[in-house]
Amino acid sequence: MEADAELLVALRELGVPESAARRALALTGNVSAEAAAQLYFGGLEAQEQAGGGGGYKMVFVVNTQLAMGTGKVAAQVGHAALGLYQLILEKPAGREMICRWDDCGAKKVVVQGSNTAHLMDLQALALSLELPTYLVQDAGRTQVPDGSYTVLAIIGEEEIVNQVTGKLRLLN
Repeated sequence: MEADAELLVALRELGVPESAARRALALTGNVSAEAAAQLYFGGLEAQEQAGGGGGYKMVFVVNTQLAMGTGKVAAQVGHAALGLYQLILEKPAGREMICRWDDCGAKKVVVQGSNTAHLMDLQALALSLELPTYLVQDAGRTQVPDGSYTVLAIIGEEEIVNQVTGKLRLLN
């Protein structure tokens, strides 16, 4: 949700940093500057100053067993990002998670998964840790067979996501 320009100006005049003002407006649904200010000064400010309690990141695990070209990998990561983003927005706390991830720099990392079973194991672990995931299943129109699992997307607090993907190698 785009921050209302007038409300954003009002919050900035109160000394609220722009990123925190945008976040507070998103969390309050752009209802009023007063509601956003109450949220910010009532606890969001302390959270912002403390670094938000840890960063958030989105990780994409690519199934390297499949013979995908660079463009295909890029397209599949794009599918994973959009799928995960849409899934998150359907959840009650989804908007807040997206705001926190965005406030932390919208960190995205692409790593190597060895095969489909590996992606499935990682997804099961992520779900057991209550992390949102999205697994891309290809339609099979180009480089991989129909139904192939190409990319697993995971988002959450960096510390928790690292429990799932922290030891995986970056995709080169």
